[in-house]
Amino acid sequence: MVIIPSNVVALGTITTYSAPAVGGATQLDEWGTTGMASKQQSLGDAKSAKLDEFYTQLSDIEKELRHYKAHFKDKVVYLNCDDPRESEFFHYFSYNFEKLGLKKLIAACFKSQDVDLFSIGDNERAIYLEYTGDKDGDRIPGRDEIEVKYFDGDGDFRSAESIALLKQADIVVTNPPFSLFREYVAQLMKYDKQFLIIGNMNAVTYKEIWPLIQEDKMWLGVTRTGTGQMWFRVNDDAPVKSGQRTDEEGRRYQTIGNSAWFTNLDHAKRHEELTLFKSYSSADYPTYDNFDAIEVAKTVDIPMDYDGVMGVPITFLGKYSPEQFKIVELSRYTKTQGMSKEFVDAYYASGQTGQISEGHPDLCYYDSNGRPVVPYMRVLIRRKDGSA
Repeated sequence: MVIIPSNVVALGTITTYSAPAVGGATQLDEWGTTGMASKQQSLGDAKSAKLDEFYTQLSDIEKELRHYKAHFKDKVVYLNCDDPRESEFFHYFSYNFEKLGLKKLIAACFKSQDVDLFSIGDNERAIYLEYTGDKDGDRIPGRDEIEVKYFDGDGDFRSAESIALLKQADIVVTNPPFSLFREYVAQLMKYDKQFLIIGNMNAVTYKEIWPLIQEDKMWLGVTRTGTGQMWFRVNDDAPVKSGQRTDEEGRRYQTIGNSAWFTNLDHAKRHEELTLFKSYSSADYPTYDNFDAIEVAKTVDIPMDYDGVMGVPITFLGKYSPEQFKIVELSRYTKTQGMSKEFVDAYYASGQTGQISEGHPDLCYYDSNGRPVVPYMRVLIRRKDGSA
């Protein structure tokens, strides 16, 4: 662990998540339409926020960051939601400072209102740390090499002081509060920053985030793209929940939905084209009943010879290459003809219980057995000329 100067006492984790429970389409819809939470509502008081603190594992950071090493030479990296004592992000960048060729590393975080959590000697003050590399040749970030500076305010990433640090930075790397993801990304875009951050995969459906995905201004990372599970360490006093696991040292871990890396740093995987081997047939690829496109249930089944619009699962974005496909739209924001009365009647007659009615805008189709189907949200895509 990084050696923190002796005058910094009991730094508490400040990266907080108000992560909703992960569920089906109904919950996702609620997330997609919820407005930005206020600062007070999102962060809450310190005792409540402490229960929602999650720490990214160093192994996950190392696996992802190894794909971007060329981006960091002579750059200022800002970790603006990371307590440097607990943050494995700070550990990674400080110990790899020379290897990456960094110019400067800055780490800051939101100040807890609990004086036992975050205190500097006898004063409760928010701090940020600056590190400009090894000075004594031991390649270990030492006390005399890390400069401790004080915020006048609380260190919130939206504060003027934190924004001033942001303006100095070239690249921002962190796991921001999930509940403030929209606002956090908007700030990065406003100040034209490069970034590599962690968020919930469902964030791609937000009306503030989706246009950035569609316009290739933001894309998914390499190792975590919304599939599989990403485990985060939790505080010792965090509630015990089902599904948590414990390591040999008694530290507990839990997952937070379908987590993914989001970035605007280019990486090689983004330009790897999918190998398409299936041929189109109307029997295998039904046309939507209310929109001119075909249903493709699995990304691996995208036909190599269909030139029209196709609806694919959101997980396609982890395989998306801008040279091979054009993203047309997300089904949530597509103007369909609406579900017909005939389809709705057939849907309920088949014993299904979803809440739909005539004119409902979601995509729908009949499968090969004539059963009405309302698929989960789809990304609408088209093959680019010459792709196969």
